Amino acid sequence: MPSTQEKVDVVLIGGGIMSSTLGAMLTELQPEWDIRVYEKLDYVAEESSDPWNNAGTGHAALCELNYTPEDENGHIDLAKASQINEQFHHSRQYWSHLVDNGVLAQPKSFINQVPHISYGRGEKGRDYIKNRYEQMVRNPLFSEMEYTDDPDTQAEWLPLMFEGRGPGQVNGISRTKIGSDVDFGSLSHQLLNYVGDKGATIRTSHQVTDLERSSDGWVVTVKDLLSHETHKVNAKFVFVGAGGGALPLLQKSGIPEGRGYGGFPVSGIFLRTSNPDLVARHQAKVYGQASFGAPAMSVPHLDTRVVDGKDYLLFGPYAGFSPKFLKGGRFTDLPFSVRGNNLPTMLNVAKDNTDLVTYLVSELAASKKSRFESMHEFIPNIDPSDWEFIQAGQRVQVMKKDSNKGGVLSFGTELISSADGSIAALLGASPGASTAVSIMLNLLKTCFPRQYSSWEPSIKDMVPSLGRNLADDETLLKELSEYTARTLQLI
Repeated sequence: MPSTQEKVDVVLIGGGIMSSTLGAMLTELQPEWDIRVYEKLDYVAEESSDPWNNAGTGHAALCELNYTPEDENGHIDLAKASQINEQFHHSRQYWSHLVDNGVLAQPKSFINQVPHISYGRGEKGRDYIKNRYEQMVRNPLFSEMEYTDDPDTQAEWLPLMFEGRGPGQVNGISRTKIGSDVDFGSLSHQLLNYVGDKGATIRTSHQVTDLERSSDGWVVTVKDLLSHETHKVNAKFVFVGAGGGALPLLQKSGIPEGRGYGGFPVSGIFLRTSNPDLVARHQAKVYGQASFGAPAMSVPHLDTRVVDGKDYLLFGPYAGFSPKFLKGGRFTDLPFSVRGNNLPTMLNVAKDNTDLVTYLVSELAASKKSRFESMHEFIPNIDPSDWEFIQAGQRVQVMKKDSNKGGVLSFGTELISSADGSIAALLGASPGASTAVSIMLNLLKTCFPRQYSSWEPSIKDMVPSLGRNLADDETLLKELSEYTARTLQLI
């Protein structure tokens, strides 16, 4: 039976990059607040933030082609790419601030410079990459981008991919040397260590099972999964940063802002190698073009990964479907998420995304042999014994209401908060982790309007470019880029 009821200022649900980022910000802005962090697993950052559950790309829209769609007239829409790039600049600035203040001691333990490269095959793919490069390079945010369709230069940039290819192949690639690889698991651990050292209580193997309104916030029901005891905490503010587990808790809260939302889970598999000869011949994150019907998160890519100081290569992801909302979730997660208020949305999404369903079914049915064959687009000569299959994290894409279609599937992130700002939940996936800082800054402004004006000077110390457009201020862009590169040891 539930027993005593503690009173705290903030409850953060989930021990990944979102909760750790918000916790670190609130710890600096309001050090006297009592913060609780509850993580269902026995260790923090073991779901989406774990380095082997994601590709570790510091998403800055330098190489991800789904952020730069081309219309029938050849115009590249840079709006999304510019927004994401600015947001990643926010992340770099905040991490630099934490390094300067001794919160993050060794930048290379969580971020390393890795070139970001876009890859198009055949004449059509080459022409798109070249057109994209020519339009992007005029934007100050992407001015360092390079392009080549010369086979010798391609082999110099990417020897594993292009050395020894037969004659007559047509390919186009663009490169930005200042891309990065990020270990969000390591970053989450360091942020939560800081939060805990400053007085926050962090509980692993603790599952939040219910959320109820109270007179001054929320009553959070928490179950200790080791002792099986349940207790309640009265919190003035609750953040649901539980990855795929956020939707069920948002539904339990009953806030009207959460009505109509559904979740579409997508699973994934990567191929990984630590063979030093292969790793030495590929120092980049290379993103190709998606197959027809493939979700944006399933774009094929061959990535350098740096985890615990060791270099690896990661290829994938091979997408699939599981009704689980978390890697450690239950097969009933999807059916139990269906409500009367989101069923019409989900049915409309299903009706309009039959190509996606067909793609996922085909991926599920793919053999190991066919999965290796798909790598030939990136690596001409493959020895399967060099590679191992690893299970990636679950991603739950947002399904939401749409006035025209009834419901749409979104491949971004959605921050949903109550009208009084007492609770917020984050739904969705990519580019989530890379833009965690911007997402949390938006949360602070939305959910803490009374405190925000007094916090603003400190927030601008954390993120100097906040409220300014770096694309329109090349001097500031250069100054902050050099500062973060130096501080994060990226040069």
